[in-house]
Amino acid sequence: MVERPDHRFPRRLRLRHRSTFERVFREGRRAADPLLELWAVPNGLDYSRFGLVVGRKHGPAVRRNRIKRVLREAFRLSRAELPCGLDIVCAPRIGARIELQTSIRSLLRVASRLAERLDND
Repeated sequence: MVERPDHRFPRRLRLRHRSTFERVFREGRRAADPLLELWAVPNGLDYSRFGLVVGRKHGPAVRRNRIKRVLREAFRLSRAELPCGLDIVCAPRIGARIELQTSIRSLLRVASRLAERLDND
């Protein structure tokens, strides 16, 4: 039997409550690149949690839902390489072309920048 790394996306890794999103926006630090804008705040846990904000300016529901699927998959696949102990909220830039490989690279780059900023505070 072949051992596979854990690539699931269980509920404990998701930001699901409005109050949690508000805390990240209020207390967190922000960093961005041309594709994604991220906010992060330490969560005191051994793992990072992920939330998405995709507004109506991105287009109809079909397009917004596809963007969310791609970004959730990017988080799921890059989870092992992301900094631990953060609550991360991700918002794609309006007009950015969201594809899986570029989203993974962008997510890792911006999250590591945010982790450095939070460590320096």
